[in-house]
Order: sequence, then structure tokens, then C-alpha cells
Amino acid sequence: MADTAPSIPRRSPLAGAADRLAAVTRASGGTVRLAELPFLAQVNVRLDAKGPAADAVGLALGLSLPLEPNTVVRTGELTALWLGPDEWLVVGAPDTQRDLEHRMRAAAGDEHVAVTDVSAQRTTLLVSGTRARDLLAHGCPLDLHPRNFGPGRCAQTMLARAQVVLVARDEPGAGFWVLVRSSFAGYLTDWLLDAAAEYVAEVSEGPYA
Repeated sequence: MADTAPSIPRRSPLAGAADRLAAVTRASGGTVRLAELPFLAQVNVRLDAKGPAADAVGLALGLSLPLEPNTVVRTGELTALWLGPDEWLVVGAPDTQRDLEHRMRAAAGDEHVAVTDVSAQRTTLLVSGTRARDLLAHGCPLDLHPRNFGPGRCAQTMLARAQVVLVARDEPGAGFWVLVRSSFAGYLTDWLLDAAAEYVAEVSEGPYA
């Protein structure tokens, strides 16, 4: 007998905030852009960076795991973030986590490797626009000047007292990814919306308002 149970549509942690994020983006005139990137695949991998598994996993993914601290390697829809000397986060398109897990486990073979799907732990906020760095600087202790945290950099840090993984995207004008635990996503979104109000006010009070 066919399964006739109704499927429950997935709901992202910030589904209820989508309209508010879009409203601030419009009202700021593009000065800041805020949006959720829901359901990105996120797979944590731990292995010996100098062992054969590192090369094998890299070949299976089609990219080299970054070895320089706090850097990012991106190929197509895959992004690998350095989190520690033996730890990386591989981020991919929605619903690809099982494939990523399988490819990494198969490539590692009998080598000592830990591969964990953590996609449900976090959601991703996109913060871009000409004032994106200024907005994040309000609540982040890092020096976000481009010479210190330019494209291709990442860091585990705090933003408005929430632990996040911050990624400076390498495409022109792409801004930042803010990977935040789902339980803190609503709080952090409220903070970003409140901080972004400054730039909305700048637009509304400008010479052509």
C-alpha cells in the first residue's frame, strides 16, 4: 500500500523573517542586503591534513581543502572552510549533504576520518551591500578591513554575542555569509535588522528623500 501520509514542508529557521529582511534591503536602497540562504548542505570533516586522506577527499570533492588558517577554497557550488588544523566545513547546494558524505567517506577508505552532517545545526545569512562591513563591525570583534578580512577569508567569531562562522565571499560584491546556529538565528536577525535601521535612515534623510 502506498504511503498516503501528507508530507510536511520544510521550514527554515528564518522563514518568518523573510519579509522583514526584504523590506530592509529595499528601504536601504541597496546599501545593505539581508537574506537567508536556507538549507545549504554543511558537512564537517576531520582528518590529518598531511595524510593521504586529505588528498583523496580533495580529489573526490574537486577542490583542495585549505591549509592556511581561516581561509576558504571554492569550486563551483562547493566551498571548504578552514576551521582548525584538522577540521573543515564543506558547504554545498541544498540537499547535497548525503552525496558529499558518501563521496568523502568513500574517498577516505580505511583512513581515520570523521565526516558529520551538520546541515541542520545552522542556517546561513547573506549580508552584502556597500555598508555590509560597517554593519557587521557594529557587533563583531574582528578587524573587518579588507586588508585583514578580505575575500576568501573565514573565521569562527562572535557577532552580537552569538557564535558564528563568518565568511568573506570571493565573488565581486557578494558580501558575507554568516553561519549561525538555528537556535540563535532569530535573535541575530533581530539584531541585524535593528543595526541596519541606521542605513535605512541615511537613505530616507538623504538629499533626494
